Amino acid sequence: MRQKFHIDFIKNSKFFFIFSLGLMFVCLILNIFVIPTRVDIQFTGGTIVKYSYSGDLTEKQITEVAQNATKDTITFTFAENLASSDANNHLVSLEFTNAKAITVEEQDTVTAELTKAFPDNNFKVEESSSVNASKGSNFFFKCLAAVILAAILIIAYVAVRFKKIGGFSAGVMAVVALVHDLIIVYFVFAMFNMSLDDNFIAVILMILGYSVNDTIVIYDRIRENRRKMGPKATTADVTNASVNQCLVRTICTTITTIIAIGSILTVSLIYNIESMISFALPMMIGLVSGCYSSICIAIPLWVRWKNYSDKKNSEKSKAKKSEKKTANA
Repeated sequence: MRQKFHIDFIKNSKFFFIFSLGLMFVCLILNIFVIPTRVDIQFTGGTIVKYSYSGDLTEKQITEVAQNATKDTITFTFAENLASSDANNHLVSLEFTNAKAITVEEQDTVTAELTKAFPDNNFKVEESSSVNASKGSNFFFKCLAAVILAAILIIAYVAVRFKKIGGFSAGVMAVVALVHDLIIVYFVFAMFNMSLDDNFIAVILMILGYSVNDTIVIYDRIRENRRKMGPKATTADVTNASVNQCLVRTICTTITTIIAIGSILTVSLIYNIESMISFALPMMIGLVSGCYSSICIAIPLWVRWKNYSDKKNSEKSKAKKSEKKTANA
């Protein structure tokens, strides 16, 4: 069953665990002390007003005028106006993040100040939307509930599908790997200063699908190899053989998906499409994390759990035999 290209993933699992924990620790420190997490108004409540304008204005000029026109804290996002035939037409989104919807009068004040400061740049309100704080928090908890429900269903499915190799433990370890991926995706949003919004939930749910698919393929190969290699083969030997057999397939699947997402990211970066960047970039890194966690986190953790469980069962069996001999004596 050994192959020309063989990596002992189980023997080197400590290095994978240390690497993942170290990476998350560094990201956590940066997130706390350097780059705090931004939460979109979809979850916190607030107002977004999108303006179109023409001409060459610096971001600093617009920021100063708009911020001086209101006491609310504003987050600014600049982009090209792809809907306009004029190449010199731009968009700026003003996100009022004080967890409340601004009044019409406040919005009109900001618009009037921009028009007064830049009379030749044709400032025009393209879109305005508000989210109540309570509705935003309800939406967040519904999204969180969807992720938790997905995790429970994954454990249930794997427990039934792979009962012969310890399905429940396999399902739990698959979800542990998914939590690893979720944390990595969260840190991507934080490190690149992207707001946690509906794109964050979409990326998480898609990564859950890709990551668990890779893990299930490996579990399926482990089940087949357990039957072929017989009971004398250790769990580590069966697992290493299975992972190495699936390695090329898993990597190639991930690379082809990354190429597709990468093309979206490239176009988004060229035209500065913020909404697509905040989806494609975390998605690409999440795919890499999902591939890594399936092979280097979920499977080694499952082997450790299986070995521990088998050892405990063996000790219980020996104890029962010893009790029987004592009773017979």
